This record gives sequence, C-alpha cells and structure tokens, in this order.
Amino acid sequence: MEYEWKPDEQGLQQILQLLKESQSPDTTIQRTVQQKLEQLNQYPDFNNYLIFVLTKLKSEDEPTRSLSGLILKNNVKAHFQNFPNGVTDFIKSECLNNIGDASPLIRATVGILITTIASKGELQNWPDLLPKLCSLLDSEDYNTCEGAFGALQKICEDSAEILDSDVLDRPLNIMIPKFLQFFKHSSPKIRSHAVACVNQFIISRTQALMLHIDSFIENLFALAGDEEPEVRKNVCRALVMLLEVRMDRLLPHMHNIVEYMLQRTQDQDENVALEACEFWLTLAEQPICKDVLVRHLPKLIPVLVNGMKYSDIDIILLKGDVEEDETIPDSEQDIRPRFHRSRTVAQQHDEDGIEEEDDDDDEIDDDDTISDWNLRKCSAAALDVLANVYRDELLPHILPLLKELLFHHEWVVKESGILVLGAIAEGCMQGMIPYLPELIPHLIQCLSDKKALVRSITCWTLSRYAHWVVSQPPDTYLKPLMTELLKRILDSNKRVQEAACSAFATLEEEACTELVPYLAYILDTLVFAFSKYQHKNLLILYDAIGTLADSVGHHLNKPEYIQMLMPPLIQKWNMLKDEDKDLFPLLECLSSVATALQSGFLPYCEPVYQRCVNLVQKTLAQAMLNNAQPDQYEAPDKDFMIVALDLLSGLAEGLGGNIEQLVARSNILTLMYQCMQDKMPEVRQSSFALLGDLTKACFQHVKPCIADFMPILGTNLNPEFISVCNNATWAIGEISIQMGIEMQPYIPMVLHQLVEIINRPNTPKTLLENTAITIGRLGYVCPQEVAPMLQQFIRPWCTSLRNIRDNEEKDSAFRGICTMISVNPSGVIQDFIFFCDAVASWISPKDDLRDMFCKILHGFKNQVGDENWRRFSDQFPLPLKERLAAFYGV
Repeated sequence: MEYEWKPDEQGLQQILQLLKESQSPDTTIQRTVQQKLEQLNQYPDFNNYLIFVLTKLKSEDEPTRSLSGLILKNNVKAHFQNFPNGVTDFIKSECLNNIGDASPLIRATVGILITTIASKGELQNWPDLLPKLCSLLDSEDYNTCEGAFGALQKICEDSAEILDSDVLDRPLNIMIPKFLQFFKHSSPKIRSHAVACVNQFIISRTQALMLHIDSFIENLFALAGDEEPEVRKNVCRALVMLLEVRMDRLLPHMHNIVEYMLQRTQDQDENVALEACEFWLTLAEQPICKDVLVRHLPKLIPVLVNGMKYSDIDIILLKGDVEEDETIPDSEQDIRPRFHRSRTVAQQHDEDGIEEEDDDDDEIDDDDTISDWNLRKCSAAALDVLANVYRDELLPHILPLLKELLFHHEWVVKESGILVLGAIAEGCMQGMIPYLPELIPHLIQCLSDKKALVRSITCWTLSRYAHWVVSQPPDTYLKPLMTELLKRILDSNKRVQEAACSAFATLEEEACTELVPYLAYILDTLVFAFSKYQHKNLLILYDAIGTLADSVGHHLNKPEYIQMLMPPLIQKWNMLKDEDKDLFPLLECLSSVATALQSGFLPYCEPVYQRCVNLVQKTLAQAMLNNAQPDQYEAPDKDFMIVALDLLSGLAEGLGGNIEQLVARSNILTLMYQCMQDKMPEVRQSSFALLGDLTKACFQHVKPCIADFMPILGTNLNPEFISVCNNATWAIGEISIQMGIEMQPYIPMVLHQLVEIINRPNTPKTLLENTAITIGRLGYVCPQEVAPMLQQFIRPWCTSLRNIRDNEEKDSAFRGICTMISVNPSGVIQDFIFFCDAVASWISPKDDLRDMFCKILHGFKNQVGDENWRRFSDQFPLPLKERLAAFYGV
C-alpha cells in the first residue's frame, strides 16, 4: 500500500513562512526560527512537510526548497531513529523519485539527504537504494543520470568502508565495473563523477577495484587530455593515490606518466596543477623515486621553481602592495586556533648536540592567509622533499636558476628565488656551504628590501640556515643577522613582524647561550614589540619570549632583565580574563620564564599560582555541572585546565622547595586527584607531570595522598595513550625515590605493566627510557620485590638506557639494577653482554656507583673463570672491550 499523505494548507504556510524568515540576515530572527523549528520536531509529520516543500512544491523558489531539504537533513542526523515508519518510507521514495529534478541545486540537496540517511546505518535497511541509483545511471535523461551519480559519489565518499564489506553483499563488484563504463560518457560532469567515485576505493586497496585495476588505469590514460578541468583534476588525483598503492602497475608506464604530470603541473587551471604537483611530493616518498626521476630533473626542477612564484591573485589577496599595516587591528577570523602541546617528560641524549629536528616549526608556511594549500606551497614542499632525496646532486639543476632569480630586478621573481633557497636548505645543506659566505650577507641585505613580501620570506629562509650561521664565529654572521632580524621584529608590516618573530625563535633554539651577550638588546626589542603589536602577532611574540627563556635558561635571572621583561608580561596577565584563549600562549610563555628565572620568579609567583589553581577549579566545576545537566550547562574548554597544570609544573620546577608554602595554602592536591581521573587524556598527562614535579619540590604535601594516587597511576600505565603512560611512569619513579622502603605495598600495582611495556615492540624511545628508569628506581628502593623479575626485563632495560646522558635519573636507575643483580645474580646471566654494554655507556659515574659496576663485572668474571670470560669477551665489539678494560680492569 503506497503511503498517502497530504499537507494541511495552514501548516504548510506556517512552515514556508519560517523558511523565508530563516533566510533573513538578522541573527535575532534566525534564533527565533531555530527555536520554532526545534519545537516543530515534536509533530510526527513535520518532516513530511519538509520533504514535500523540497520535492513537490515546484512553485516555490529554489533556495527555499533547498533549505527545507537541508533542515530535514539535520533532523535526520539528530532524530532519525524516532521517525515513524511511514514518514521514513515517504522520505525515501520522494528522494528516489526526485533525484533527477531539473534544478542542479535541488538534485544536489536530494543527494545530500540520501547520503545522510544512508550513513545513519540505513544502507542495510534500504536495500533497493544502490540498485535503484545504479539503474538510474542508464537513464536517457541527463538530469536523472547526473543526480544519481552525484548521490552515488557522496555515498562512496561517506560510506566507502561499509560498501566494501560483507554486510551489504559486496555491491562494489557490480558498481565499480559500472562506473568504469562512464569514463567515456559524452558529458564532462558525468565523466568527472565516475572517476571521483572510483577514486574513493584506491587507498583502501578495495578488492573489487584491484580486480579491474588494469582497465581502470587504461581508462584513466584515455582521459589524460580531457578538455574538462574537473576530469583532469580527478585523473591526477587517481594517479597520485595509485603511486602509493599500486606502484607495480604504474611502473611500466612511468616515463609517460612523469611526462604527463610535468604538463599537468603547468596546467592553466590552478586546481589541476595543484593536484598534479602532489604527484612529486608522493613520488619523493617512494624508494624508487631516485632512479625514476633522475632523467627528468632538468625539466622538473624549472617547473617546480616556476610554480613557486606568487600568482597575481595571490598578491592581491595578500595585499602585497600594502607596505604598512601595523596600526590596523587584526580581524578575529585571521587568528588561527592554537594547539597547546601538553608537557611530556623526556631524557636528554648524547648525540653530538644535534637535536632530532622538530619538523613542526619548519614547514614552508609563509602566506597563511591565502587558502592554506596552493601551488606555490606544494611546489616548494616538493622541492624540499626532492632536495632530501637527491641531496647535493640536485644543485647542478638549481644553482644556475638561483643565480638568475636571486638578483632579479622584478621583486616577484626575486622573492621566489629566496623561497627556493629556503626550500633546499635542509636537503642540500652540505653542497650549499661554499656559497653561504656570499649568500647570507646578500640575504641579510634583503631583510631591508622595500617590498614587505620579500622581507618576510627572507626571514624564513635565513631561519633555515640558522644552524650554519651559529656554527661560524659570532661576529661574522650571527651578530649582523640578529641585529637585522630584531629590526624586522619591529617592522611596520604585520606579515614581516610575524615572519621575523618566528625566524628569531628558530635562531634562539639554534644559538642557545650564544645569545647571552646580547640579552639586554634582545629584551629591549621584544619588550618594545609588546606595545606595538596587534592581536595575532602578540601571540607569536609570547612564543619568541618563551623560546628565549628556554634557550638561555638561568642567564635570564638578572635583576635588570627581570625588570625589563616581567612588568609587560604581568600587565597582559592582569588584563586577560579567565575565559580568554590568549591566556594559553601567555601561560606557556610564563611557564618557560618561571623555569628559567628560578628564584628570580619568586616575587611574581603567588598571583600566578593562585590563578592557575582557580582555572583548574573553575574548569572542573563546569565539567561537573555539564556532566550532571548537559542541556543546561555547556562543556568547559579543558585546554584552560591543561595549560594551567603545565604552568604549575613550570613553577614547581623553577621554584623547587620555594613552592611549598603555596601548595600548603591551596587545595591543588584535591584538584589533581580529580584531574588524574579525567576522561580527556591530555588532562591526565599534564596532571601526572605536575605530580612528578611536586613530588620533587615538596613531597611532604604529596605523601598523604599516595595511597589514593598510586592505584590511578597503575591504571594509566596503558601504552595506548603514549604521553599519559610516559608521564605516569615518570611520576611513579619520582615517588619511589621519595618513599623508599614504604613503596613496598604499591609495587604490585605497577610492576607487571612496566615490564610489559618495556618488552613491547615499537614502543617510542622516550617511553622506553622512562620505563627503564622507573623500573630501576623501584628496584633501588624495593630490591626484594623487583629483583625476581630481573630476567624478564634486563635486556630491553640495558638497550634503552645506553644512549641517555649521565644524570641523576640514570644514576638512581643503575644503582637499582646493581642492587637487584646482587639479590638475583642468575637473572642477568643470559644477557650479561647487554649489561656490560650499558655500564660502558657511562662517561663519569660517581665513585660508589663505579665500585658497584666493578664488583659485578669482577664477580661474573671470577665465577665463570678466565678461560670462559675470554671466550665471552671476544664477542664484544672492540670499543666496548677497550672501555671495560680501561675503566674496570676486566
């Protein structure tokens, strides 16, 4: 029986009235409409009216009909399970009957509605949907075919996984061959839909597509010269994905594909060129890249370099002709949300002082107000990756171009040359060194170019060579570079200010204490910038100040520096309300400053401490209200609490025992007890870091809570959440040092998990190191409880601690291992070579620790006898053998 439903005329008019009103620009009217629409959801046939307006009321204007469909879509999202059966069936049949509406807008709206219903788990409960849409593809009527394809494309995008599962009896076995037939359709729109549909199944290596992979690739090649940009774009996108998934199938055609992609990267349509440019980025990550591309480099490099110029549109969007804008306030939507990186506790390493690069600050990110990803950025990123593949072999193709670009009279060309120079910095560093004594002074000159966009890119490029600059005598390049960069921090153009601040932060990280002689001058500039900057750049300035504090450490603790730096920071701190997101970067900055100033921060610590505790308390209270009555109270932004906990950690680390009074007078431990049990991992992560820092600073206040805290720490030793697990592990180690023998009752809560983690494959280095240190510390205070497990962890324990620097944590951990070996010597026998290697990693152990090592090594040697020891030690690598002989006489 077909579902018969007729609207009530009065009800229909009322709904149309609402739909008209909701298109009003007035937000108050919009809000009232929202409320009325919500109320109407109580009527079971309200959604029938909405579908009726969308599909049957052809007399209405299209925007109103489409809006009706979009409101229905939102209702499906929110309340679909409550729709009466009749209503659901009516909506479904109306959708399928109107997928071919004459209006593209209505077709698209119906398509979105179908997809939304399908993604609500309804693909199973709507068995005729896919067969019906597929059969509509064969319709003689263009609108019907296009509408059905539009809907199928959206379903393929939203429900790719379930389409390729047994749940639905594998419809793709029919759909994919069907889509492939349409690659040759006469309508470009339909060809484009067909490729887009199949593209959804490449990355997941869907079986149904893999069966037809050759026919798919053949059909793609046939479309290579398609006159429709959207089709060319989808062809490029397909080839980029196939590169990752079915390189074997592309290899025989690689020469032609590269030639084709070279043309497409220069496509008149920027969207096509951008998709094609992704090809080089993806290819560069494949092992075969070096051999495949080498003969094409003479053509490819000029194409990429050419793509790095600003287009005319870019320059208009970037207001490239506006040189001075420092007095114009920022529009709030220009300010990107920042992500706070919660505190993680890590060990320091001995590796020639070259830190593992954090790649996050380094991307080519010079024009973030245009659409985030464009041909210029993609070309620059591709050149960067290729420079890392070919290293100095790339230079013969680049240097001739660079000579031309860097000294060009047109600023746009010169600017692109400076970007090229920055893009190759990482990969071609060695080969560039001979040219740097000439290039760096030229770049320092470009910092005062009359075009703001040239000044800003120059800041970035110079920051990419900061490592080399710092390795030279300071007066040669560091001092002139620093002087000029500080002037740019005070530039009259906001984009230049931003680039200079970021570049200066990179320089600070590289130069560290080399900056100490210039501190007064640096602080002068940074403090002056406070009064000059608009909103967005202030946030970057906080970062530059925090990085400075991290880089020079206690050298900042001089009365005259504190006098310059603290008043403006505290003034901002007092101005900001508790709800203001600008607190995040300021709190991070203060955390670095407090850690660097140590006792110098004492005069400022009380109000800062108090406010952090308040922020935590407020957030927890709000979260409790929200849990109890979600409809009345909104969820708090927990970032406030996380950043506050991290600043408290910074205070505890900087002030040490001086924080004791503040802790005594506050309820921070009660709050931490709640934070440690928060649903959100980052909150737990930060509260465990704080627990460790307070344990070091004033254990007398932590101790009464240990019985409550330890079970929570035990349950958080879950490597699913790496950073939470890492900080919990570290805190347990710090607590055990303070507790001594009283740690005994808590060992069963944690030991088993720690041993499991240290034996897990693919555990990150930091977590392994902290786990080893904590196991060692537990064994140091409670050897009888931990030593029986020795054999289960000694090998990974030794390998994970051989690379960390001599420090207090390493010291206590090795004392623990030695104590455990004396309790359970047989536990180490099988892996003794690993223990020898770990002992040899010490540069200068304290005398009594060295004696412990000596005793164990000689004890083992005496036990096995000289002959066996010689056979055993012959397996040692030479440096290890020599080292043990020299230091321990074995």
